[in-house]
Amino acid sequence: MSLSSAALLALCASPLLQATDKPLLQEGKQTLFQRVLTTPGCQLSPAAGGVPGGEQPPFSRFYVYERTSAANAEWLKVGPDSFGQTVGWLPASCTVDWKMQLTLAFTNPANRDRLMFFKERSTLEGILDAPDPVSHVAPLRAKLKQGKLAEGVLAQEPEFFVDLQKEFYLLPVLSGEEVMTEEGFRTRILNVASVSKAEAEAASASTAAAGNGANAQAVTSQLKEFSAAVVFVIDSTISMDPYIQRTRDAIGKVYAQIEKENLGKQVKFGLVAFRSSTDAVPGLEYVSKMYADPNSVKDGADFMSQVADLKQAKVSSSSFDEDAYAGVMHAIDQVDWSQFGARYVVLISDAGAIEGDNKLSKTGLSAEQVRIEASNPGVAIYSLHLKTKAGLNNHGKAEAQYQALSTYPGTNTSLYYPVDAGDLDAFGRKVDALAAAITGQVKAAYMGDEAIGSALNAKQEPAEQKMLEDAALIGHAMRLAYLGEKTGSQAPPVFQAWIADRDPIKQNVPTTDVRVLLTKSQLSDLSDVLKQILDAANEGLISPAEMFERLRSVAATMGADPNQLKQNGNAKLADLGMLGEYLEDLPYQSEVLNLDEETWKSWDGLAQEKFIRTLSTKLRHYQRYNADVDRWVALAKDSDARDNVYPVPLEMMP
Repeated sequence: MSLSSAALLALCASPLLQATDKPLLQEGKQTLFQRVLTTPGCQLSPAAGGVPGGEQPPFSRFYVYERTSAANAEWLKVGPDSFGQTVGWLPASCTVDWKMQLTLAFTNPANRDRLMFFKERSTLEGILDAPDPVSHVAPLRAKLKQGKLAEGVLAQEPEFFVDLQKEFYLLPVLSGEEVMTEEGFRTRILNVASVSKAEAEAASASTAAAGNGANAQAVTSQLKEFSAAVVFVIDSTISMDPYIQRTRDAIGKVYAQIEKENLGKQVKFGLVAFRSSTDAVPGLEYVSKMYADPNSVKDGADFMSQVADLKQAKVSSSSFDEDAYAGVMHAIDQVDWSQFGARYVVLISDAGAIEGDNKLSKTGLSAEQVRIEASNPGVAIYSLHLKTKAGLNNHGKAEAQYQALSTYPGTNTSLYYPVDAGDLDAFGRKVDALAAAITGQVKAAYMGDEAIGSALNAKQEPAEQKMLEDAALIGHAMRLAYLGEKTGSQAPPVFQAWIADRDPIKQNVPTTDVRVLLTKSQLSDLSDVLKQILDAANEGLISPAEMFERLRSVAATMGADPNQLKQNGNAKLADLGMLGEYLEDLPYQSEVLNLDEETWKSWDGLAQEKFIRTLSTKLRHYQRYNADVDRWVALAKDSDARDNVYPVPLEMMP
């Protein structure tokens, strides 16, 4: 990330690490500092009311150290970080307060219309409150598609997907509120800020032109370089040999077709096998193993050679569940996905997955967390669940796990496909159809055709037809992401606006992902608090009252005044000062923050256990974030490294 891009973000820091000269605190807060974003044309001066100095890039973030009046206006003494360094004065009139530690990322628009930015909140509320939102939205869409201005709409997102991991941008949330729409969906109405520099605006205009067909030839040219990697992640425990062989057969057939059509450079296959804990059963030989990396496979014969030794285990695992998440994460972490435009993992298993809180788990992650990790490189996870008779009592649990694992972010599409009775022929048809569909999409893109292609027009069984339709949608999403990267799609040039985080028509489809920006110290504090809560909750399984007494004790050690803590049974964890001020105003529902002693007591043992397990897996994920040096963001030029942040997905907050 460039320093100019990094300068668009900011966060407050732990009070324990502050210099003597601190920024001003936000009103009513004890740890959150005042921060502002600059609007276009904002100039930094050496003194309040002084001669204008250097113009600041739009959207620069500064901490506020002092406020004063000069030349009949309010001025702000500002610095690039929260550790005492100041660089000059800004007129308050050219800045916008940024109170929330939230930023947004567009979801892939493959199955929805482009997000619209509204000038007024009331316009957006009118749409969400309407019994028939289509009647309000359709005229706006029609004007936008004609390249005309739509009343009340400031901008819309780019035609192609802008991947935050590759082309960094910032859509900070200035304020937000969760509302219930007329159709019964919980939606967040968000006041956001966005601005693009001149070159970004030019790129956006170029992208828009391409989306409208003016530059279709250039898009077709870009797609000629579009390629796909499909990594099969297959259970190799006892009973899996027939499915392993059938998967090999399917890939062999596809490779033969690929080579016949000279698409060897466009489609690559890989294979990872997984079993279970070798600590529990050493005879299993491995937890997960890469047999074929798509980056190193030369052709079909090479693939077959690399996977020739793959066979089912000779001994049984210690439980029916296997470590499927270890296999998936092996593929996510060890394959260089950046070489491919379309990225797929196909999980194949007849058993459920070992959960992250189980001591046998290698990853310590849940299905939702593995899905989040897969979304970072943009990998779609298919699950082919073999519902064999032997696993009858395991089917319900496994289905719930793999449904969660295989929901593709942004499109709200489940890529979970059961194979009833583990039928080998039915499994074979699914593997054949899926491999052929993905290959067909790449071929269609290469040839300049629509990637839905002939596969969808062929006669298929309903189950396979649904899978092909899903594959076409995900393929479309992959191409939008690829084209967004290649054409340099940017966030739209608009400063303040109102948006909804759900599509106004398809209100079950999210338009944005929310990230909470945490510094190292904040993430560390959050981890410490969660560990304390887990310890207290484990004690609370015996005595709920004792659990909350423990939480009060922890609150005191975290800097809260224990004399101010509520002593009645309805005191929420948020009231105990447990989780930091950066959680208090977030516009979302938190299971932890809303938990009170009376509710805890009303839960049965299973509900309490589920609550604890959820917290436990989140805690393990925080540890992964802390160790993930590549994704910590240096925020601003010359700012203190302690203000680096990690964009934590909203669903991973407690």
